[in-house]
Amino acid sequence: MKNTAVVGYGGQGGWHCNQILKSDVVSLSGIYDIAEDKCKKASENGIKVYASFEEILADKAVDIVVIAVPNDDHKDLVVRALGAGKNVICEKPVAITVADFDQMADAAKKSGKLFSVHQNRRWDVDFLAVKSIIESGEIGDAINIESRIHGSRGIPSDWRCTKKCGGGMILDWGVHLIDQILQIYKGDKITEIFCTTTDITKTEVDDGFKLNLFFESGKTAYIEVGTYNFIAMPRFYLQCKNGSAIITDWTKNAHIAKMKAWNEKEVLPVQTAAGITKTMAPRDSITLDEYDAPRPVSDVHNYYRNFCAAIDKKEASTVKLSEVRRVMQVMEAAFKSAETRQALNVRI
Repeated sequence: MKNTAVVGYGGQGGWHCNQILKSDVVSLSGIYDIAEDKCKKASENGIKVYASFEEILADKAVDIVVIAVPNDDHKDLVVRALGAGKNVICEKPVAITVADFDQMADAAKKSGKLFSVHQNRRWDVDFLAVKSIIESGEIGDAINIESRIHGSRGIPSDWRCTKKCGGGMILDWGVHLIDQILQIYKGDKITEIFCTTTDITKTEVDDGFKLNLFFESGKTAYIEVGTYNFIAMPRFYLQCKNGSAIITDWTKNAHIAKMKAWNEKEVLPVQTAAGITKTMAPRDSITLDEYDAPRPVSDVHNYYRNFCAAIDKKEASTVKLSEVRRVMQVMEAAFKSAETRQALNVRI
């Protein structure tokens, strides 16, 4: 078991503590938070409270430090923890800029310690279902992936709605959804990016965005996050060469429509509104199979298991820094595209 200290005892820091307490590879050494009420809450929950961040770094028994604080504080704490000889897990987004991330990665290289970013949404069952459908080739090569997260409560009224702290939906949810798309389209370079943002409920940061990604292979992806959507669009919609798949929300199975034959002997026109159409006539069971795919099995503890195995050099790190940097590059380009209201030619 590797001893782990968590810096920050807010929502995500508390989540990490709960996971660590149930883990079979890490144990909780304690927490530190600058807020007295958070420290008091941790103490009441039977968790050791360090008096300072420096006390954590000085504790030779601590193997891993988890950074779960507002985004603009990540770089300083990560660099200091690595410099003190600790392995480090940082919450996402790892940094606000690519330049900041590069300083963190350089500090990891100099320290010889393992540095990872908690891209926990790689273990989401809906994402794993889409990834499995594509990798199986069941309905052919992917053409386009649409990935959406819709809510209706705006951005939480805390640091997440301030620009200085790295708030906004591109950095909050975009970092996950972009990472998921890049895990599916691995090795396929992005050649063009176009992004628009919304500020319906907040003006300092984006409270939603629409991001189009165009890949060298001709494949495309569309990512949308909204916080003022009272009717949510499907979580995933997938177009492949031999069919389509849809996941309405993250609690549901993937529904697959697999093409058995392209042509029918005779397509009968159907009445739609004030006219008829053959083009949009629905298919039948002669040319199409429809069924639900089983939900994949996922265990979020595998992130910590892999991290510990990577420390011991028994496995390669699942979340690679090169992958994290690529996501950072896409987010920077998305911000620039939204600011200029232009599509950007890139090679990411």
